[in-house]
Order: sequence, then structure tokens, then C-alpha cells
Amino acid sequence: MKRFTLISVPYLWLIVLFLVPFLIVLKVSLSDAALAIPPYSPTLDLSQGWAGILVWLDGLDMENYWFLADDNLYWKAYLSSLKIAAISTFLTFLVAYPFAYGMARAADEWQPTLLMLVILPFWTSFLIRVYAWKAILSVEGFLNQFLLWTGAIHDPLIILNTNVAVYIGIVYTYLPFMILPIYAALEKMDASLLEAAEDLGCSRFSAFWLITFPLSRQGIIAGSFLVFIPAMGEFVIPALLGGSRTLMIGKVLWEEFFSNRDWPVASAVAVILLLILIIPIILFQRNEQKNREAQG
Repeated sequence: MKRFTLISVPYLWLIVLFLVPFLIVLKVSLSDAALAIPPYSPTLDLSQGWAGILVWLDGLDMENYWFLADDNLYWKAYLSSLKIAAISTFLTFLVAYPFAYGMARAADEWQPTLLMLVILPFWTSFLIRVYAWKAILSVEGFLNQFLLWTGAIHDPLIILNTNVAVYIGIVYTYLPFMILPIYAALEKMDASLLEAAEDLGCSRFSAFWLITFPLSRQGIIAGSFLVFIPAMGEFVIPALLGGSRTLMIGKVLWEEFFSNRDWPVASAVAVILLLILIIPIILFQRNEQKNREAQG
């Protein structure tokens, strides 16, 4: 009974906060847009009993999904989101790995301080941090003023309202999610392995690629999933830093819900996005399971 109670808590949490909302969104995605409150039909009327349920089921259809399949805008948004999320994840890895490696090789008394500095940005509101980058990357922002002052450029750079600004925002925002798993993997590594490799004639560079990098693979995989999955559905960063040409499915989803008030189409977009994200989530879970089995 104790075991059942312990296991039931997370499952109940998933049912209440994931499964039920997903079923509601799925139901709305099978409905039709209507000038009503809520803005879709049919709605379930339990006062009519089974007759009301049958009428409700008869009104559900797949038209919104066929509409998404026929409209190139939505598929371009999905592909663009995949591209931006993948490139952002790779750039985040390139920036995060040296940070994590330096933290793992630092003296023991310095590691808590470095770890706190990595987590420190979370003490500030996410929205404020994105707005700060908007001020930094604007034509009259700090970055252009600094480059003009140093003479590196003669005309201001157009960075804001481009995909470059979106990449910068995503890399900055999700950098700790990449640093921490890699640091955790590197920090547990046995330093004597590197000493043995150097004693056997390996250079430091060869020892890094043959020992350090493979042993940090689990952290790299975990960090990549933790960055890619939320970046895929990101809305705030492309809305504030990206321009009108920055096409991401999060922006499309918001516009369908709040600008067009087409809840059925927006729900269909959300369902497909979730189905796409299930693939990396399953891969992440399998990787974590293999990691636990290897440690056990």
C-alpha cells in the first residue's frame, strides 16, 4: 500500500496537469470555429444525457488537421522551429562545454562560487532578461555603441529583429541547462584516467578526445534535450528579438489563439507540436534509463 501510494502521487500529478489538459486541447482541435463563448462548437451538454454526448461526438472532425496539411505556412513554421532549435542547441553546446570543463577542473573551493554564477541569472525575471537583450542589440544599443567606439565597425549592425538575435537570446537563456548536466558528468570523472593516458604517451589533446569527451557524453545528451525541447516551442524570445521574418511555431500558436481567435486550429497546431516533441522526450527518457542501468 505504501508503494502504491508513493507511485500514485507522480501519476496523479501527470493525469491532472498533463493528460486532462491534453485531452481538452485535443477535443478543441476536433471542433469548428464559432462566434461564441467559447469560440468553438460543438460543446458538450450533459443535461441532454446520451443524446447530447452523441450529438457532441458527431460534430467532431479532422478538418483542422487537413487544413494544417494543406497550408504551407504551418509546415514551414514547424521546419523553421526545428532548424532554429537545432542550431541554437549546437551553439549552446559550443559555449557551454568550455564553461563546464573549466568549472570541473577548477579548485574545489571555487566550484560552489562558479556554480552560483551559472544559476544567478535565474534570480532575475526571464522577461526582464529578454528585454535587456532587446536594448543591447538595437541599432542604438550598447553593443553597437561599443563597437563604434572601438572602431571595429563604421555603421551600426542590424541584429535586432533577425534570426541572429533569436539565436543569441536562446543561447543566453538556456545556457545553464546545458552547462549543469555537462558539469555534473565532468565533475564525476576520475582524474587518474587522464594521468594514465598521458603516462602511456597521449597528448593532452588526444587524452581529451579519447577520455574526457566520451565520458561527458551523457551530460551532453541530457543538456541538448533540455535546450532543444523548450527552444522548439519558444514564443517570448522570437516575439521580442525576432522580426516578422522569424517564423516559429510558438508565434503562430499565439497568433491563432489571441489574434485570430481560432481556437480549433491553434489546438491542432499544439497537438502536432506535442507529438513532434514526444520523439526527443522518449529518446531522453531512454538515455536516462540506460545511464541509470549503467550506474547500477
